[in-house]
Amino acid sequence: MKQNGELEKIIPSLARRAIEYYLKEGRYLSLPPGLPPYLINERRGVFVSLKKRGKLRGCIGTYIPQYENIAQEIIHNAVSAATQDPRFPPLGEEELPLLRVSVDILSYPEKVDSLEELDPKKYGVIVERGWKRGLLLPDIEGVNTVEEQIRIALAKAGISPREKFTIYRFTVDRYEEEN
Repeated sequence: MKQNGELEKIIPSLARRAIEYYLKEGRYLSLPPGLPPYLINERRGVFVSLKKRGKLRGCIGTYIPQYENIAQEIIHNAVSAATQDPRFPPLGEEELPLLRVSVDILSYPEKVDSLEELDPKKYGVIVERGWKRGLLLPDIEGVNTVEEQIRIALAKAGISPREKFTIYRFTVDRYEEEN
């Protein structure tokens, strides 16, 4: 569920501005004035995904808020997606025009008791065993079944499918830059 049309442009634009500012200035963007109250007054987990020519170029996020509001969460996770995703080298300024930015604002995770409560198009999942944890966002291209979703999340967490683990689900409000 999206909050309103105004956020459709503001949220991915804030993430892009945070990345551009960090790459040029070497520090985090300050909160711009005039942001909608939702971004200032709410705390949520946020994932920022970067795609370059349709392929993943960075994705970092938090499912438990780490900052004082959604706007700060977006700014910090956007910079992390651009510079700290261990799967990719840090983003260069020359790549900025080729990027498409997407921001997912997460609902609070809820524990599920059976796989029937999941749907990979609607819900993201978190699998957990002790301190090991793996998360997969919903509606990921190529992930069409609950079993695939769980398998990938378990692999990310380093949990064997034969081990006992807990499953949580969450929804996202996804905000993407227009093509």
